[in-house]
Amino acid sequence: MSDWRPDELGDGYEKRTIPLGADPDGEGTIEATLVRRYAPATAEAAVIYVHGFSDYFFQKELADFFTDRGFAFYALDLRKCGRSRQAGQTGHYVSDLALYDAELGTALSIVRDETGGKPVVLAAHSTGGLILPLWLDRLNRRPGGSQGAGIAGLILNSPWFDLQGKPAMRTVGTRVIEGIAKVRAKSVIKLPATDAYGTSLHVSAHGEWDFNTVYKPLEGFPVTYGWLTAVRKGHARLHRGLDVGVPSLVLRSAKTRFAKAYSPDVDDADAVLDVKQIAKWAGCLGSSVTSLPIEGARHDVFISKDGPRKAAYAAVDSWLRATRLLAS
Repeated sequence: MSDWRPDELGDGYEKRTIPLGADPDGEGTIEATLVRRYAPATAEAAVIYVHGFSDYFFQKELADFFTDRGFAFYALDLRKCGRSRQAGQTGHYVSDLALYDAELGTALSIVRDETGGKPVVLAAHSTGGLILPLWLDRLNRRPGGSQGAGIAGLILNSPWFDLQGKPAMRTVGTRVIEGIAKVRAKSVIKLPATDAYGTSLHVSAHGEWDFNTVYKPLEGFPVTYGWLTAVRKGHARLHRGLDVGVPSLVLRSAKTRFAKAYSPDVDDADAVLDVKQIAKWAGCLGSSVTSLPIEGARHDVFISKDGPRKAAYAAVDSWLRATRLLAS
């Protein structure tokens, strides 16, 4: 395990490497990266944030939101993602979402140790919003459950709960993808090219956010058969019903707008996922779920335009207070 060292986000941010050994998917030695924002000395709880596909942690405003409320803030770049990806590795590739349990468990141990065993709120976006509930469900089946492991709550930002697109892609299409994955797992699926969402965000195009486009390409990383098969198996497990063991907040945009190229109406809708699917499956997390649409939000509600972004943060603040994770 490495020591903390300066992170590319600059003053106030550090990172450390989590070695994971040999890649079960045969791409050499792998690692994950834990990032922290210098925490208030009096922190009474902590947050661990997990990114989505074609993404990594760069949202300093998100970290500020939590540290301003007395949380210690950490973010995890998963194996082969963002800061963690090494030369020759297939970006974001994993053959089973349960493999992420290794870095998630280690990150949780580090955070609990650094904060003196304070409760941890987990937060995630998009594919991360599928990975975390599956992990929590497995954790909750162990003695003591997820709460015994120190988890106090779950915040999901536009989680990927089902495969968007035509119904056939969720039936016959999924079976075809699984079949091809058995023989060509890392082959790329030919999908329509689009950079509509990426260009709506980045300062070099139509957006206001500055991020590393090597880590987060405007057109996204290629989607492989094996990776999508792992995701679809995760979807199937979610749809059978999970019990994450803690209160959950699910945020999403109020509408979807798929587009191949940028137009202004991409700025106030989810251009990546079907928000109706998010609403449909949110109840599968367990018995204490708050599911809210944010009018005018993008796919990542926390990098939406100013108004929807403020509404999303206000919703989180209210939920933290209602669940007593934040003092009123």
